[in-house]
Amino acid sequence: MQLNKVSVDDINVKGKKVLVRVDFNVPLKDGVITNDNRITAALPTIKKLIADGGRVILCSHLGKPKNGPEEKFSLAPVAVRLAELLGQDVVFANDDEVVGENAKKAVAEMKDGDVVLLQNTRFRKEETKNLEPFSGELASLAEVFVMDAFGSAHRAHCSTAGVTDHIKDTAVGYLMQKEINYLGNAVETPVRPFVAILGGAKVADKLNVISNLLEKCDTLIIGGGMAYTFLKAQGKEVGKSLVDDTKLDYCKEMMKKADMLGKQLLLPVDTTIAASFPDPIDGPIEVSNVDVDAIPADMEGLDIGTKTQELFAEAVKNAKTVVWNGPMGVFENPTLAAGTIAVAKALAETDATTIIGGGDSAAAVIQLGFADKMSHISTGGGASLEYLEGKTLPGIAVIADK
Repeated sequence: MQLNKVSVDDINVKGKKVLVRVDFNVPLKDGVITNDNRITAALPTIKKLIADGGRVILCSHLGKPKNGPEEKFSLAPVAVRLAELLGQDVVFANDDEVVGENAKKAVAEMKDGDVVLLQNTRFRKEETKNLEPFSGELASLAEVFVMDAFGSAHRAHCSTAGVTDHIKDTAVGYLMQKEINYLGNAVETPVRPFVAILGGAKVADKLNVISNLLEKCDTLIIGGGMAYTFLKAQGKEVGKSLVDDTKLDYCKEMMKKADMLGKQLLLPVDTTIAASFPDPIDGPIEVSNVDVDAIPADMEGLDIGTKTQELFAEAVKNAKTVVWNGPMGVFENPTLAAGTIAVAKALAETDATTIIGGGDSAAAVIQLGFADKMSHISTGGGASLEYLEGKTLPGIAVIADK
């Protein structure tokens, strides 16, 4: 699914003011950026616009400020880091109202190739509700709008969608393009065999994804906390494991659907159990490995077992496309990370196109040191999930078609 959107390669920005929605929602500790992946991911688009002589005005949210402006959610540290990475000045327009005197002045003084970063878009209450006058104020700064924040593309906010009511020249950036190509192609035109792996805690979060992927993939693997609801739906004793009793019928339906479509649906055959959830989450824990038919009533499953690790790895071996969303267990705990590590390792060793769908699975792959072995790690958790569900994302829909 080559999404037929105008891209930064198709537009002429020389001498024009370009508003770029980036995702600079980076983790901060005491005002220091602890991981600048999201900033580096935006560099190709920013550098392209600078090289083409555009006047680059960047906007992003950071965190979830509850009551308007809060110093701890300021983008000031991002401006400093971005200037270092670009090797040129970045003017930080520090206005609590985002589009204030500083922003207007900074933009008025721009020359071709200059970069201005606006203050956190969520300092304005209107942002998340996609309301005027904020959309209009943002748009008033520029003549072209470039959307490059995939992680925010599933939300219709002023800075991701509303501005396009006022700016007619729109395009997607390189990061958006990459996400659309990888995730879109994987789901719409995959090279087969296509294996999808779903994990994470709750079935409820992945209802539509399971249903949509069953229609698209050849093999669907289910691990993580959500597997126990499927196992219970098969009539197994799952002890104190995480279960959503309201979704048992849904799980039965999905197993039936897999049968009808002739798809392979793989569930754990054994599990790593403990008496209770680790507390603290990364603390020492006593575990044992049992078959899924033998989970004691007073124990809970917290990771896939060793036989399951082999089963899942085997299923990935001959795949040509693999999409993975959600860890196999409580990967924050070293003892319970084995299943997630095994899957990451299997993906690292396959020749398939491997796509990691953001969120916890992306964090796990990066944390466990397998990032450079994956074809693509999505920058959007919620956005990639909605994309895999087959939903149209508002931040993509508003961009002009070629």
